[in-house]
Amino acid sequence: MSKLSHSLNLPLTDELKKFINESSGQGTLYSTPSEFVRDLIRKEKRNQEALALRASIIEGYQDAIQDRTLEFSGDLRSDLKRYKDLKK
Repeated sequence: MSKLSHSLNLPLTDELKKFINESSGQGTLYSTPSEFVRDLIRKEKRNQEALALRASIIEGYQDAIQDRTLEFSGDLRSDLKRYKDLKK
């Protein structure tokens, strides 16, 4: 198993370096460029998670529109199995 790296070196254009430096340090929300970049990555992760959730909600709406719904029996595992069979 490979060891996880705790640092990452990225080559940046001068324009991106300037943007990062202007977005961090005194007078900004971020004390260091690393803090700023980590926050950008976290925001992107949350955005991707939100998009996946949105896709699931839309899929649920489509199931309801196409009458692929089941009444909850009280046993979620059983209902999920019945639902998978319904989608086949």
